[in-house]
Amino acid sequence: MSKKVTPYKESELGKKEQVRQMFDTISGDYDGLNRVISFGIDLKWRKRMVKLLAAKKPQSLLDIATGTGDLAIAMTGTGAEKIIGLDISPGMLEVGKTKIKEKNLQDTIEMMVGDSENLPFEDQSFDAVTVGFGVRNFENLEKGLQEIHRVLKPGGTLMILETSVPTKTPFKQGYTIYCKCILPAIGKLFSKDRSAYTYLSESASVFPHGEAFNNILAKIGFIGIENKPQTFGAASIYVATK
Repeated sequence: MSKKVTPYKESELGKKEQVRQMFDTISGDYDGLNRVISFGIDLKWRKRMVKLLAAKKPQSLLDIATGTGDLAIAMTGTGAEKIIGLDISPGMLEVGKTKIKEKNLQDTIEMMVGDSENLPFEDQSFDAVTVGFGVRNFENLEKGLQEIHRVLKPGGTLMILETSVPTKTPFKQGYTIYCKCILPAIGKLFSKDRSAYTYLSESASVFPHGEAFNNILAKIGFIGIENKPQTFGAASIYVATK
């Protein structure tokens, strides 16, 4: 059974609404802070995803939890003719739309407000679905993955980039110190929502990663599941097929 990732603070609001509000609040700071927090390594991870998916030659692609559109923009490198970036946060999407317009990618990428657990698409709509640092924010992880499975075409590819926890010394200890001390401190210094980066570090630490997440994907019905650890296990790229 997968671990439950709790909201970042006690509230009558569900996790989904808290996450939406949180990302709306930090949307203007998100890209810059993301580069600082990851030391820019997240760009390299996305490039690896593009290289892996380009070999599949997808024509239609859905990027879930697209945020400000970094992964959707990168995925134009796969040659996909149509990319939809979906996110629950209008604030993040507005930042993404500006970036897409600046890159003149409006004909390829469409940004859309939507719920990952109730996708507004017909069955078997996409050749590929990607999620970058978003599945840990799903209120109901298995429901979200079931929706992804539903909208993928038979033989379609799911590719997820998500944080994980290194298992080897000294990387495990260093990762723990970074998540518990450094990441929240950066958030307090530079973010409008100080608790947001505490939530992000906590959600990363309790999210089922590696073999545990592989097992959840298999339970949903995905096959050919691969887990590709990145940068000493600080993140993983999961690849699976419908």
